[in-house]
Amino acid sequence: MREPGLDGRHRDQNGRISEKHGNTKVETLRKTYGEDFAPGIRGDAKLSTLLKRENVSSLSQLLKK
Repeated sequence: MREPGLDGRHRDQNGRISEKHGNTKVETLRKTYGEDFAPGIRGDAKLSTLLKRENVSSLSQLLKK
């Protein structure tokens, strides 16, 4: 059963919420977080590249900036 509020993610068998993978493209994230997500970054850039550039370790940390 899917639980609300997981932003399209799911829980694994241990109940942990899955995270976005580093190979997720910025253009995909813009569909969720809006066209103004990561301005100045190409859509074909990977999340891992964006995180490294912004000196954060997760998407949630990036969104808090």
